[in-house]
Amino acid sequence: MTDETSSSRASTGASLRRAVGFVALANFAYFGVEFAIALAIGSVALFADSIDFLEDTALNVLILVGLGWSPIWRGRLGMILAAILLIPGLATLWKAWEKFLHPTPPDPAWLAVAGVGALVVNLTCALALARHRKHHGSLAKAAFLSARNDALANVAIVAAGLLTAVILSGWPDLIVGLGILAINADAARQVWIAARREVRAEN
Repeated sequence: MTDETSSSRASTGASLRRAVGFVALANFAYFGVEFAIALAIGSVALFADSIDFLEDTALNVLILVGLGWSPIWRGRLGMILAAILLIPGLATLWKAWEKFLHPTPPDPAWLAVAGVGALVVNLTCALALARHRKHHGSLAKAAFLSARNDALANVAIVAAGLLTAVILSGWPDLIVGLGILAINADAARQVWIAARREVRAEN
């Protein structure tokens, strides 16, 4: 390995660490905002998304720890992260059941505003991670997929807020919450496949 190649990899690693560190802080900050709004207006979608922000914080902290590890250990950590991606889904199912029993609509204005705020945060995070998504295997892939999928979920939350204002029903919020569960499950599947490929390549 030439000095130039080694220097380039070190620069890429440092850049990824800065990006992941920024994403971890941004996710933790907005978790507090969205969680408070979710509890105040009784929104399943915002509750699911706020827990997802907290999960993303843990995800990116674990990625920071794992970046210096060997490929096989990064792959093993990637498998753990795939399981972590499913955790918000369990909380979503619980809140969805409560909403199903009592389908009262959340405040549509706050639902839409919180969704827009979350969209801005997640788009910023996805852009920060986009250039690194093909480096460092499943770890960078996990971070990018999480931010990208969350941005897609936030668009649905905003739409749910607008639809709730029109029909005054709790169903749009419930459906979006379950949709976030499906998005997280697919992200977990993709990360698991990438991580397993890394581990097999090193064995």
